Amino acid sequence: VCLCFRDVPSVDILVWSELPAGAGLGSSAAYAVCLAAALLTACGAISCPLKEGESTARWTEEELTLINSWAFQGERVIHGNPSGVDNAVGTWGTCERGEEVSLVASRVPTLRILLTNTKVPRSTKVLVAGVKEKILKFPAIMNPVLDSIDAISQECQSVLEAMPANPSPEYYSVLEELFDINQHHLNVIGVGHPSLDRLCRVTASHGLHSKLTGAGGGGCGITLLRPDTSPPAVEAAKRDLCACGFECWETSIGAPGVTLHTSSSLNAEVRHALFES
Repeated sequence: VCLCFRDVPSVDILVWSELPAGAGLGSSAAYAVCLAAALLTACGAISCPLKEGESTARWTEEELTLINSWAFQGERVIHGNPSGVDNAVGTWGTCERGEEVSLVASRVPTLRILLTNTKVPRSTKVLVAGVKEKILKFPAIMNPVLDSIDAISQECQSVLEAMPANPSPEYYSVLEELFDINQHHLNVIGVGHPSLDRLCRVTASHGLHSKLTGAGGGGCGITLLRPDTSPPAVEAAKRDLCACGFECWETSIGAPGVTLHTSSSLNAEVRHALFES
């Protein structure tokens, strides 16, 4: 398809990432989105949106749709039968587009989370295949569980959309319950792991609520932090998680999506990794 626009010479692609691979953080989707955006720009299928004097820029909605479609093909190569959610979020950021419009960035609050990597390797393709096998084997049992997981997602969306107008502490209680229920359901469909159960027990001992993220089977879990969760409480939870051999970061949910940067806009660490390695 690209060659219809302009011949592209052979290229070497250098990739650097702070995301641990295969841990449920969408690193493969981030890679696929960036690769699609770079190659589509190089072959003239989409524009170079940077204007003189700008350090960053984003593509048009139509161009982002093309980037997303090619990134999804990359995800299919890696995972076999992906949902398409990771590449959509990687393309558009907090605001996911498509036939099923999800959360609109301006209406969703920034959520503090503790991100924990259990360092247990797993394969999304294998886990997805295992869930499919279980559904085919026990459809009457598994389909209601999947329907319940979908209902949890819908309820979570309703809560998140209501929070900016009325940031009541009660909403966090609901989200914590949904985290707990969702984690139990994910264990039922076969994507849990003892390391994730341990993560949930450790954070629960500090009054915090956690669930797996990504395909499960190890990888990462997220812990919801209320706005009033004190730094000492977070540090205590991180200390106990690290004592389990896990790796922890405090962060927040939300990002702008794929963006074109000038080299001068990158921080020193990134520039060193990309240009001096």
